[in-house]
Amino acid sequence: MPVSFDAGAVVLVLLQAAVVVCDFPATFKLERAFSTKDPIGLAELKNRDGLRHRRILQQQSSPHVFDFPVGGTFDPFYAGLYYTKVRLGSPPKDYYVEIDTGSDALWVRCTPCYGCPTRSRLHIPVELYDPSSSSTSSLISCSDKRCSQADCSNKQCSYTLRYADGSESSGYYVSDFMHLNITGIGSVSSNSSSNVVFGCSTSQTGEYNDTRIATSGVLGLGQNGLSIISQLSSEGIAPKAFSHCFLGSRSGEGVFVIGYIIEPNMVFTPLVQSQRHYNVNLQSISVNGQTLPINPSTFAIADNQNGTIIDSGTTLAYFSEAAFRPIVDAIAQSVLQTVQPLNEYDPMCYAITSSVSNIFPTVSLNFAGGGSMHLRPQDYLLPQNTVNEPEVWCIGFQEIHDQGRVILGDLVLKNKIIVYDIEGQRIGWSDYDCSSSINVSSTLRGGTSEAVNAGETSVQITRYTLTLVLILASILHLGVSCRSLFVVPFFY
Repeated sequence: MPVSFDAGAVVLVLLQAAVVVCDFPATFKLERAFSTKDPIGLAELKNRDGLRHRRILQQQSSPHVFDFPVGGTFDPFYAGLYYTKVRLGSPPKDYYVEIDTGSDALWVRCTPCYGCPTRSRLHIPVELYDPSSSSTSSLISCSDKRCSQADCSNKQCSYTLRYADGSESSGYYVSDFMHLNITGIGSVSSNSSSNVVFGCSTSQTGEYNDTRIATSGVLGLGQNGLSIISQLSSEGIAPKAFSHCFLGSRSGEGVFVIGYIIEPNMVFTPLVQSQRHYNVNLQSISVNGQTLPINPSTFAIADNQNGTIIDSGTTLAYFSEAAFRPIVDAIAQSVLQTVQPLNEYDPMCYAITSSVSNIFPTVSLNFAGGGSMHLRPQDYLLPQNTVNEPEVWCIGFQEIHDQGRVILGDLVLKNKIIVYDIEGQRIGWSDYDCSSSINVSSTLRGGTSEAVNAGETSVQITRYTLTLVLILASILHLGVSCRSLFVVPFFY
């Protein structure tokens, strides 16, 4: 009678192990790995052993999920950005860096740093990375293939990163250990480290020198080969995906993981191929369920149009004129019978005496694949700093003069799980209380899932799939005479 097993059931597997019976004693010649005439230093020996240990661990384990603490807030009156902490160097040192999905490279301020801020009103330390103080730091040479996109005119793998707001960071590339917190099993977390390439920035301009929002650098999470996501996934120690859930309060916090946040109500839309940023196809916009009369070509990607970009490094949300004005007018029309704008010629701000949820409409961004991002009033309205009632709330959408461009920043990304599935070339989202625990996994296709709390690293197993591992016994030919082979059954 045929027998079937459910997933997770114990399965009896008959394996065959080959046993070699040989003549003994056998003689082996041993030689030193290093010459006594040219001794190797202790630091190099430890480094060689460390590399070997990481190779062994990579062969034995599947990609890990790494979690990071989150601070900051979407509110432009307080910070207008979210940041995390990375640990670099030997001995490890902490650096608070802005989370930015709109750029590729990780960079930190380095010593000497010309004109760099030494403090921040975000109440986080602004540390400088010193390559000479880390025993595992090394320069990236011009001949290194990882320097192919950099400038080597001064015989150093140099870079200059220019951002959309006009800010710049320039310096040179180094490699060093990044120390990572592995989301563990059974409320146990562990640490790992990986050698990564990042920018050592000696000069910054623009907002990066603003002490109100100064950080120690930027964690670029783009799709380029030098992004931390690409580097860790190429080594096989992390999935090619990351996720975040930013708390939409002035206290900030939230969750950021390299891996997948698992949520049953997740909605996905495909990424646009061959684009530098996380571009998606926005097809239409609705207010209270009514599709606005906006030509779909407004959102198309063309030679002079960038389409729609998901960017955690942007504070607000920006629309070209062809989309911006219809959105604002539709919102104003929807609340006309309840509240009046403070400026009748510019219906952006309103004095409110009751809950905004009872007055303002839902705005829906409708994407390719049928997925819609529904924005509640608190997802697009900004409270102003008012002392007395009534409270003043303003529409956080802004007009951008670049035609055919939409940039969705933290204003609309907060209070949502956002999953960047680079491997599957899609982005997913779901409304969520980002102060609650979440399930994370190294894959979206089953496997192990753990629960992570915002601001914490404690985890627990919530579901699993039992995987059968097949063991292949091989015969080592050692150059000695062997008589015969026999097979021993092995039960699991």
